[in-house]
Amino acid sequence: MSILKDILYKVAIESVTGSTEIAINQLHFDSRKIEANDVFVAIRGSISDGHDFIEKAIGLGATVVICDTLPESLTNGVTYVCVKDTNSAMAFMAANYYDNPSQKLKLVGITGTNGKTTIASLLYQLFKKAGFKVGLLSTVKILVDEVEHKATHTTPDSITINYFLNEMIEADVEYCFMEVSSHGIHQKRTEALHFRGGIFTNLSHDHLDYHPTFAEYRDVKKSFFDHLPNTAFALTNSDDKNGPVMLQNTAARKLTYALKTYADYKAQILENQLSGLLLKINGNEVWVKLIGTFNAYNLLAIYGTAVELGLESFEVLRLMSELESVSGRFQYIVSNSNITAIIDYAHTPDALENVLNTINDVRTKNEQLITVVGCGGNRDTAKRPVMANIATELSDKVILTSDNPRNEEPEAIIHEMEKGVQAQNFKKIMSITDRFQAIKTACQLAQPNDIILIAGKGHETYQEIKGVRHDFDDMKNVKEILDQLLK
Repeated sequence: MSILKDILYKVAIESVTGSTEIAINQLHFDSRKIEANDVFVAIRGSISDGHDFIEKAIGLGATVVICDTLPESLTNGVTYVCVKDTNSAMAFMAANYYDNPSQKLKLVGITGTNGKTTIASLLYQLFKKAGFKVGLLSTVKILVDEVEHKATHTTPDSITINYFLNEMIEADVEYCFMEVSSHGIHQKRTEALHFRGGIFTNLSHDHLDYHPTFAEYRDVKKSFFDHLPNTAFALTNSDDKNGPVMLQNTAARKLTYALKTYADYKAQILENQLSGLLLKINGNEVWVKLIGTFNAYNLLAIYGTAVELGLESFEVLRLMSELESVSGRFQYIVSNSNITAIIDYAHTPDALENVLNTINDVRTKNEQLITVVGCGGNRDTAKRPVMANIATELSDKVILTSDNPRNEEPEAIIHEMEKGVQAQNFKKIMSITDRFQAIKTACQLAQPNDIILIAGKGHETYQEIKGVRHDFDDMKNVKEILDQLLK
């Protein structure tokens, strides 16, 4: 058990009603999980307000309530701590509760619109190959060295983050690589963490359903670097116009990587094939199994990070040559009929354009490029016509379909995508609401040597419709369909 006053260290407290000298059991912000002697943190969310569940939490055994507004009636024997910001309070309390595990390992955060999962996952791979015990907090999964846990958010809540960081400490993990989303930064989930380094990938149109303007989206990302200590490094993509912005106010050691401009870590693409990339990084050549310009940037960030964390540069290059692609990130198969199917998580305009340009760079143009793409429901609507326009401009045929429609009607989402298609490209498109049928149609249209891109869901193994998650795996489905077409 922990003592309440100890886990309130660094919390901005407005007032306290009751004793802080009491022993507490667990921290929770979900009232349904409360048990005897637990602390309930009332978080104001976009859907519900934790302050509405204070009485329920007390009824289940909570003896401490953390809130930003005191209830009208107070329960005897319960300690109420009124704070300036419950998200921030929970971040510090969670870190204190688990004895600040982020200070005991080398934690690196990766933020930006695209590339976070690839960079975090490949850094995990590289450091494992180098012989270290490593942790991963990513969209795809959470890894405590080799023990895998399911991920539910790009950046988990602060209690979950510190729980797994503590598990890593107990497993003697030395390095941890973590995706840091704009939602996670804005909601203070990372506020009390001690980072050894931060990486900025790029910034493009995304999450404008959550952030009212692009400027706020950018500034939220920037705030992550603003809070890095002088003991950390800040590594930014200087080819992105927002890269230098990230470094403006940071106390961390400022470092850059680039393909086009001068940088601390510089690369040239010597060869770009479907089998891999030949890169020259800081004057030394390396062959890697990943392809595309976007992956050249990812690999350059990985190289710079590994060197900054103390690995020898030639050893890093050797390890990079052994790296395998990340689940749902430009994963491809070639069928027995010589049809190439590529699965990619591209769900933003920039990511979709990158992956399509990569395919067009390596193909002969004697084959068809058929793209299957949709947009998620209850998310940023402005990108829908933009993504359809990109898909039709850079593909020979496009099938517009469902992604995760969530609580929207999929036909309405597809209709909004169709608005972005230019007149000269109308003949390229088909609209098929059912995602399985859309993938099947693409496979039926494909001839030997053709390429099918299935974009938007990547590693996800479900489709969310009307609040229900149904089993759905793009890679599994396209494999089965292509196999059946041969019979």
